[in-house]
Amino acid sequence: MRLLKIFIQDMPRFKGNIDIDFITKQRVAEDDQEKLFNTFSNNYTSIYTNQAISFIGLNASGKTTILKAISFVINLLNNEALNNIKSKEILNDLSDNEKVKITSFFYNDNSVYKLETHIEKRVNQVDNESKLIITEERLWEKDATKVKTKKSLFEFNDSDIRIERNEKEQFLLNDVSVMIAINKEKQSNFPLRDMLMWTNHNMLNILGKFPKELLTFLDPSIEYFKCDIRKKPADIRLKFYESEEIILNNPSEIEKYLSSGTIKGINVFMNALLCFMEGGYLIVDELENHFNEEIVTTLVRFFMNPNVNRNGATLIYSTHYSELLDEYDRNDCIYIVRNRGGIYTENLSLILKRNDIKKSEAYESGYLEGTVPIYESYMALKKVLSSVRIEGDEGDDD
Repeated sequence: MRLLKIFIQDMPRFKGNIDIDFITKQRVAEDDQEKLFNTFSNNYTSIYTNQAISFIGLNASGKTTILKAISFVINLLNNEALNNIKSKEILNDLSDNEKVKITSFFYNDNSVYKLETHIEKRVNQVDNESKLIITEERLWEKDATKVKTKKSLFEFNDSDIRIERNEKEQFLLNDVSVMIAINKEKQSNFPLRDMLMWTNHNMLNILGKFPKELLTFLDPSIEYFKCDIRKKPADIRLKFYESEEIILNNPSEIEKYLSSGTIKGINVFMNALLCFMEGGYLIVDELENHFNEEIVTTLVRFFMNPNVNRNGATLIYSTHYSELLDEYDRNDCIYIVRNRGGIYTENLSLILKRNDIKKSEAYESGYLEGTVPIYESYMALKKVLSSVRIEGDEGDDD
């Protein structure tokens, strides 16, 4: 299954709608095709998806919240119960009886689907706790061979509803999507590797035998590193060149011997490896944390390399690192995130029409608006910092 678009209305803390395209918005030239994934082609058109999608913005602009919204939708599509989804916290500010409408478009097995899901928070009369429920849901399906343009990809006016539910029907739990029927029928879902919970907790979260090539790339001094979790306690063996083998039983002890960059590198690249195998989605917040420039750019390039990423896996990440934007030839895989009276995000292709302008310079210069600290705030902070005096350092200058 391949995501094509996510459209969310009335999400708390957002200004306007959330509109995230996974397909290319700009024209796809022949030279672009090798860095994109051909989701499907017919006699009329070819639909490509971007393999690395970046969200960039200032601190507190809402980047993490948007990633959580994407994670929430993918889990919903994987028929996870809403109240069990970790990223459901993005709906904490939803008032009782207020609704959020999520429209998801996706492709599977030569069909294009549109799923419209209405979510509401209600107080459970039994335990008096607020729970998320699905009040309405409709799923449309159409033949992908009849899609003539990118615009028509999202038009379902002439398509029949495949499944429809309302809250009076009892064949499903009220917090589980009708997607459960499609996932069972097609024996498929959206493989998701969500690393959001590890943004501020940099500890090894994936154990096993790690490729020597990866270890050498991250830290050339490591001879081998392997973890056997089948044994209790775990058998963890780490050896540096020209040093004795280190044997550990607790994964938390690894941070005494490996740098934070190496630990994050193992986590991210091993999840990326599994994602390449599954053709799924990898979500990483603040990708550059603990990494140097080479490691970050290498990961992004791997996702855009068809020889590495053979199954069309997609990296979805946030960053403060504007230079990373220059890795992209295209503008439609970059989203600028701002927070002014609410969070909103805008695709770079809508505000920067040319691909030949250096993206990092456009971002850092303020040309895109709202991408550099406000000048008045900068000057006020500068004044405060320059006025600070160390006690006892107030003598007269001679």
